[in-house]
Amino acid sequence: MADPILYSFRRCPYAMRARLALAVSGVRYELREVRLSAKPNAMLAISPKGTVPVLRTADGAVIDQSLGVMRWALSLRDPDDWLARDDLALIASNDGSFKHHLDRYKYPDRHGSNAAEHRDLGLLFLRELDARLASTGQLAGIRMGIVDAAIMPFVRQFAAVDREWFDTLTLPHLQAWLAAHLASDLFQRIMYRVAPWCPGERIVIVEGGAQVDPPANAGVWSDFPAFL
Repeated sequence: MADPILYSFRRCPYAMRARLALAVSGVRYELREVRLSAKPNAMLAISPKGTVPVLRTADGAVIDQSLGVMRWALSLRDPDDWLARDDLALIASNDGSFKHHLDRYKYPDRHGSNAAEHRDLGLLFLRELDARLASTGQLAGIRMGIVDAAIMPFVRQFAAVDREWFDTLTLPHLQAWLAAHLASDLFQRIMYRVAPWCPGERIVIVEGGAQVDPPANAGVWSDFPAFL
């Protein structure tokens, strides 16, 4: 049976959280890195909305929402009980109002927005996260769960807009939580660089976040790992 195929973009937070769940679940899949300025026709044919991640399962089903990819992977294998540490409302706040402010803080020219205003509104959500983390260390308990993996890539993106400013904030629990996740082996394993996928070229097979020997008549990208 053919491996599932994941269309991804390394720096997209939605794609990051999908890859985190796929890595912890140990699901084997073919990784197809997408160049957003030249999205492959094969991806657009199965998901015309043209955003990543897009997963085509081995039986041909298409999942083109990141949370759907996460829950699909964890439904197959969830060795660290991520699904037991979930928070639908918190993820909805992240994906809704916080992402709205993040986009307008990071890309004010694109949105015609006041970056400082949206930065401060986004900060309200970060303060909520910091308060949660003060008592448990993770967002839904003492161990990482799906809610941490779903939200962390967006906090990472917010912090990176102006890291010097972010580091001056009084958010000790959030800052420690983010630093620990970014330094983790799991995160490092999903942040390798691969060349954008082109039909007929060598393929990348991933299992548990690491490359594995490719199937017959196929190859893997040879520059793994590179985490910059």
